[in-house]
Amino acid sequence: MAAILILSRMHALLRILYAVVLPLLNACAQQQLVHDRYPAWGEEILIDVPQRKTPLHLRVMMPPQPEKAPACLLIVHGMNEYVGRYKAIAAHFAQRFIVAGVDLYGHGLSNPTFLSADRAIASGRLSVDVSDAYLMQSELRTLKPMQDDLDQALRYLIERCDAATDSSHPRPLFILSHSLGSLVSALYLSAPHTTGGPRDRVEGIVFSGPAFSVTEVPGWRGWFQNPFVKFSFHTHEHFLTPHDEPLPLMLFNQVLALVAVPLHDGIIELLSLPGPRRLFTPTTPGWVVDYLTDWEEEKERHRADPYIIRRSLLRYVLSVERAIIRFRRNMGRFSTPYLLIYSAHDPITPAWGVHDFAALTLQTHPDNELIVLPDKQHHEQLFSAPPLDQWLLQAIDRWLDRRLKKQQDSVARGRRD
Repeated sequence: MAAILILSRMHALLRILYAVVLPLLNACAQQQLVHDRYPAWGEEILIDVPQRKTPLHLRVMMPPQPEKAPACLLIVHGMNEYVGRYKAIAAHFAQRFIVAGVDLYGHGLSNPTFLSADRAIASGRLSVDVSDAYLMQSELRTLKPMQDDLDQALRYLIERCDAATDSSHPRPLFILSHSLGSLVSALYLSAPHTTGGPRDRVEGIVFSGPAFSVTEVPGWRGWFQNPFVKFSFHTHEHFLTPHDEPLPLMLFNQVLALVAVPLHDGIIELLSLPGPRRLFTPTTPGWVVDYLTDWEEEKERHRADPYIIRRSLLRYVLSVERAIIRFRRNMGRFSTPYLLIYSAHDPITPAWGVHDFAALTLQTHPDNELIVLPDKQHHEQLFSAPPLDQWLLQAIDRWLDRRLKKQQDSVARGRRD
């Protein structure tokens, strides 16, 4: 009876949420126009992908002496952004490394709406409407297409790295990832794979604000929204997956999940269909930008950036939640050495996800390291205000150097043997 009572209340609250709150959010939606070309850096690479309308978009920046570069680095962006924003970060690492960046599925120039707009501006158009760029999210029922893009990008970068080397030993490869890009990378690296693939070349990964937890909305908005987020996460996490809990609690969670998850997912699917999704797809809340960075100049750039997607299809949000749950079930298997940077009070990807991940993995490799910004609440640590941004880049440099030295020592030992 208790479960039925909770579900009836949940259903009523969901009806209020979807009938009242989401339309109010979308009442503020505005037309999104592109007036300038995509912010390019390095060399543009387009890779044709079977059964896709738009090729996979990468950028590559080479150091002054590519043949002497000790390693290669792939930049993987976060949710609703794109790798063109990372020009200054790419330039920093391209002083020594061969650097590439990838626009994941549906983002940046891997999105047909943005690619068409960029080409139209290049041909002389003054502006292009890109308000529908978010519609490509409708195809993302899982994050598998993004993991496939990561695999393609790694394969291409490995090919470029091997072609530019003057050494008989393959260069090590590193990933620099942010938020959703960190989740996609972690899922990719921890998945079962055959020996000799791109994963075996990855010597380490840098996580920045990784999406290992679900958002906790700050302030008064959180009073209304966080219970829905927590309830959804709890029921999906327990759905058909018993946990280490007393039998009565396990039975309660399973009954609750078995009724709530189909109801919840059915509503989400309905509101993500053509027609309803144009009304019920929420725009990015204004508070998000306030928590992205502690740098006012960067906040203004973000607000004015037309290549950032401003709406998130509900089905896509649910697919991200499911991916977080799937990763958390197996994150103890993650074995790639990592440097993880996070803000202690970040509400977009709260620290409890990092804490759970570190508790299982921090001691599995001597080079695993956490950098916590204890008094910070912003999410995009690599876009912090100076001088913190430079300090973090230098910390990443030191960690990469430590990994490179161990890799070089390993090669030297192999030669002696």
